Amino acid sequence: MSGKPHGLVLCICFAACSAAIPLVACLTSSPAYALSEIKREELPSPVQDDDVSSPGSTVPIPDPVGTPSSTSQPTAPDKAEPVTPPNGDGATNRPRVDPDAPTPEVVYDLGKLPEPVRRMHDLIIEACESGDIERLRPLIGKGDGMTQISLTDIDGDAITFLKGLSGDQDGQEILAILEEVLNAGYVHVDAGTPQELYVWPYFFALPLDKLDARQRVELFKIVTASDFDDMKQFGAYIFYRVGITPAGQWTFFVAGD
Repeated sequence: MSGKPHGLVLCICFAACSAAIPLVACLTSSPAYALSEIKREELPSPVQDDDVSSPGSTVPIPDPVGTPSSTSQPTAPDKAEPVTPPNGDGATNRPRVDPDAPTPEVVYDLGKLPEPVRRMHDLIIEACESGDIERLRPLIGKGDGMTQISLTDIDGDAITFLKGLSGDQDGQEILAILEEVLNAGYVHVDAGTPQELYVWPYFFALPLDKLDARQRVELFKIVTASDFDDMKQFGAYIFYRVGITPAGQWTFFVAGD
């Protein structure tokens, strides 16, 4: 009886081995699948590019912000050149700077002005000091003899236009600018010609790089240091200026190039 358990155990082991051999053979004869492959089979097929490019389904992508257009390249401003204004009187309202010409005389003495010029100068100052921009209306005039207040054509009423230039609704800022311009020194240009003019401020006809310290202080009463830097790059004073003919006609009050 002591030998039977051992024999029984051997029989069981032999039977188990016999059963395992067909199972192993079966497994080795079948294809093996990795877990990642099984998961991939269960996923839906990816969408093809053609599915999202049907007509009408795409939206054009705009150019990045700040990308310059090929049709609107910025250009550097040309050097200041005298230009005849559209009123046809031959006067020039553009900067009159010739770096190769002698520097024109800067005059502060209003007593040296011809009487018609002095009279118009004083009338404009009085209107500015009143704070009422309507007092400029009779001095500006109308029709062909009207004072030029813009380098381009204006629509509507001249006083309304000047109010629109001012930082306040009553036009008092533009009156202050006009008064400050006329309080500066002036230059007498094109003497003895049909284009003869008395122009304020004198920076109109002086190269900015030739201004001395005192003159720069006078300039900063009218423009800021930042404006001055921009004007130096342009090559001329291009802020507000006033022109009066020897006959006392207020020809222009304009800014720009």
